[in-house]
Amino acid sequence: MAQTRIEWTESTWNPITGCTKISSGCKFCYAEVMTRRLNAMGQEKYRNGFQLTLHPETLLEPYSLKKSKMIFVNSMSDLFHKDVPISFIQQVFKVIKENPQHVFQVLTKRADVLRYYESENWLEWPHNLWMGVTVEDQSVTSRIDFLRNTGARVKFLSCEPLLSALPNLNLEGIDWVIVGGESGRTPRPIKEEWVLGIKEQCQSANTPFYFKQWGGTNKKKSGKLLEGKAYSEMPVADIW
Repeated sequence: MAQTRIEWTESTWNPITGCTKISSGCKFCYAEVMTRRLNAMGQEKYRNGFQLTLHPETLLEPYSLKKSKMIFVNSMSDLFHKDVPISFIQQVFKVIKENPQHVFQVLTKRADVLRYYESENWLEWPHNLWMGVTVEDQSVTSRIDFLRNTGARVKFLSCEPLLSALPNLNLEGIDWVIVGGESGRTPRPIKEEWVLGIKEQCQSANTPFYFKQWGGTNKKKSGKLLEGKAYSEMPVADIW
């Protein structure tokens, strides 16, 4: 369990590390870059580099937290990677259920796997689990439908890195939308009209809108103001 600079959460919990690329949003994966750094520092958890690795020894970590936290699950991987056994995912869900004092946020690009497990009735959704999918461009909006048809109580979209306009989002049943530009050495551009288009759709649907960053090579300097205003809305329904 670790503190994090990710603005829309408080802590990260990584019972899995490593992943493989599946869509355009993965091109400059921050987790892969960070893994190389941690591996070079000699951290045992990252001894396998970015190869998918389960860490069952971390499953007890949430039980030790004394204060309620908002916890991002698998910031360094994807819980629904095809090579993660369903039995391990079920263990993670069990930990989440047994720690109702925390909110756990899970984000995946593998919404098809998520929906398959749902259709097989292999997932029992804890009240305190927020389930999200990444929607970085128009080619992957089908992930939203997979998410919408799950039993997760809170469903959210992460449009980060935002790589194209998303003019026809169906936000029915979606409780939150996060938007952000890509950062790093060679970030792909984000356009203001793309962000404004998503904001307007969120406002029309009464869906909380969170603009995380413009990104770029100096994301701190670029900031997060959209037309001079910060948008940090969160789901308002009974979050705990």
